[in-house]
Amino acid sequence: MTMNLDVPLPFDRIEDAAQFQSFDAVAQVGRAIERAGFSGCRVTDHPCPTGRWLDAGGHHAQDPFVMLTLMASVTRKVRLQTGILVLPYRNPFITARAVATLDVFSGGRVTLGFGAGYLKGEYRALGVDFDRRNELMDEYLRALKASLSGEEFTFEGTGYEARGNRILPGPLQKPHPPFLIGGNSPRAIRRAVELGDAWNPFFTSGPLTATSRTTTIAGEEDLAKGIAYMKDHCEKVGRAQPPQVVAGSITSPGKAWTVQEIVDTIGRYTELGVTGTGVHIEGTTCNEWCDNAERFGTDVIAKL
Repeated sequence: MTMNLDVPLPFDRIEDAAQFQSFDAVAQVGRAIERAGFSGCRVTDHPCPTGRWLDAGGHHAQDPFVMLTLMASVTRKVRLQTGILVLPYRNPFITARAVATLDVFSGGRVTLGFGAGYLKGEYRALGVDFDRRNELMDEYLRALKASLSGEEFTFEGTGYEARGNRILPGPLQKPHPPFLIGGNSPRAIRRAVELGDAWNPFFTSGPLTATSRTTTIAGEEDLAKGIAYMKDHCEKVGRAQPPQVVAGSITSPGKAWTVQEIVDTIGRYTELGVTGTGVHIEGTTCNEWCDNAERFGTDVIAKL
């Protein structure tokens, strides 16, 4: 089994605008990750985070579809992944239009990582009911499936309704770009089985879990339990082929890793059945980041 490795893009770093806040930086990063052999790149989604969350260690995020479109314009092979898109933040048909457009003009390279999110203050700022986020998440996934069909569709949702509408052209990928369902909770795993193409867990620590209200997956043992639960639910609902498992980043900012440690970690997760994961690349300047990305390609990706 081959492990696909993608990389979170560095454009959320706004401290030094000269480094990552330009189209030249986008082009440089795109060329670097393609040369390095990464299978994809991913972007986060925080359109309007609270200052309190940012000051406690949160991060900014550029608009996901704008950044992925920019990356599509300077690359030809890498997958363009939302990792994750907080689906309840937007009307699902607005999301569907952006997805279809990007998939067509990128040559069918979109991968959609979705999550219900956890920032109550951001939900409030966007006028979306935080307490109904899980119900909205399930509803919007179904709305996306209908509206990305490339055919006229009808769908009745919460406060919106399509009565014979069309979003054309539909995405190149059929029936739609892959749906990666993010989250560590039993509900998120069930959602991946019932509505997704892959489960997208992310590794957490105790402090992060307390902040994000999510279930801890600290390593291989927790992940194996989640995979077992996923397979049990597949049997319960009659899904013959379990979703793929595409994990969040196996490396984290500020933690030093040797090449052998990374290779060994990838090997262990591959044995568990994980087909893809992310790796964090360090770099305070664009040049440093790109050099480190290409070095990772030579030292790790080329040897897998």
